[in-house]
Amino acid sequence: MLGGLDRQLLQNAEQIIGIDEVGRGSLAGPVVVAGVGWRVIPDESGIQDSKRLTARQREKAAVWVKETCSRWLVVEIWPDLIDCLNILGATRLAMRAVAASLITERSIIVVDAVDLGDPRLPARSEIRADRRYFSVASASIVAKVYRDGLMERYARSYGLWAWQRNKGYGTQEHRAALDVHGRSFMHRRSFNWRPVLP
Repeated sequence: MLGGLDRQLLQNAEQIIGIDEVGRGSLAGPVVVAGVGWRVIPDESGIQDSKRLTARQREKAAVWVKETCSRWLVVEIWPDLIDCLNILGATRLAMRAVAASLITERSIIVVDAVDLGDPRLPARSEIRADRRYFSVASASIVAKVYRDGLMERYARSYGLWAWQRNKGYGTQEHRAALDVHGRSFMHRRSFNWRPVLP
């Protein structure tokens, strides 16, 4: 069960803030960053890296996280800005916004594998932090549920690309739809897709 590393950090802080993103590798839609602040780490076995949970488990966990944590926030960066900044720059911008909004005087920030690039926001950036820290895993869940829901809502009006199934990622179905229908306003111009059709 996650939480041990978070509790160690909380011995010297009043709050631990976990930050994670979803959507960096998608062809369409925003990159979404979530931050979740915890003053106490509860025992909850349902919190783990969002990729290890089913959609139903994630939805249930996201509700629990938002009701239980001390603070949470979601920031979206949309394709036009992603194309201007590049995906890493856009992700950093969103993560810095989340960190700056949630930080308190005695907070510790843990980020999954991204250097925030701002000395005013000191953060521990660790590879696979979403599998090792309760705080980051909870942020990954909130971000994933939020973005999936957003892409499903857009799919109701823009159904040609099947975002309700692929969530904007480059599945064969999505790439085939791009071959036939081209890009929408939701697609990132700076991302190329490999055509499926000859």
